[in-house]
This record gives sequence, structure tokens and C-alpha cells, in this order.
Amino acid sequence: MSDKTYSISELASELEITPRTIRFYEERGFIRPRRIGQQRRYTGADRVRIKLILRGKRIGLSLAESVEIIDMYEPSGNNAVQLQALIERIAERRAQMIRQRADIDAMLESLREVDGLCRAALAEKASAPESPLAKTRRTG
Repeated sequence: MSDKTYSISELASELEITPRTIRFYEERGFIRPRRIGQQRRYTGADRVRIKLILRGKRIGLSLAESVEIIDMYEPSGNNAVQLQALIERIAERRAQMIRQRADIDAMLESLREVDGLCRAALAEKASAPESPLAKTRRTG
């Protein structure tokens, strides 16, 4: 990794997140910037760590889950434990999303049924002679 460092605004801009998000990760101890005078300087390792946290978020991992998996990384190891943990989390997330999709499909079907019933009832009411809708159609 290079010796390049980033200011909080540079890092936020590059990663398309707010400086507040970076400070949050810092407050939680997930990243540890260097200080040069009063300015925080973030390393390439900090940048990679944030990118991995954001990737975990995109696939539905909690912040704690992402950090747990990232912390398993061993630079000199084969990281089989880390990879296995990630595979397990992915399988759990996939199963959860499949259940959610089934729930959404069932809800959409219920909405279609209720919509059909409401439209049929409205059409029936509109065609009744005493209906205000029927009167409007005759006089309008």
C-alpha cells in the first residue's frame, strides 16, 4: 500500500460519503487516522477498510457484521476463516431476502385482490339508479 494519506474531505469525496460518516467510524474505533497538527490524515488502509464496510452495507450486513469479518483478515494467512464467515453471512442474507420477496409477492397479490373487489363494488354502485355517480353521468 502506498504512503498516500487523505484529508477527511478528500476521503469523503472519493468514497461518496459524508465527513460525518467518517467521523462516526473513527468514534467507533473502526479507523484510526493519524494526526498532523490539528488535521486528521487517513491512510490507504483506512480507505480500504471504509470501502469494505460500505460494501458490506450494500449487501445487507450490519456494521458490526462487516467489522467482525474485516477484523478476521490476517495479512500473512490464507484467510479461510474470514472467507467462510463471509460465505455464511451471504447465505443468511440471501435466505432472508428470499423470504422477504415471498412476503412482498403475497402482499402484492392481496393488494390486487382488494383492488379488484373495490373496483367491482364501485362499478356496481355507479350503475345503481340512485347512485350520485349515475346521476352525474346522466346530467353531465
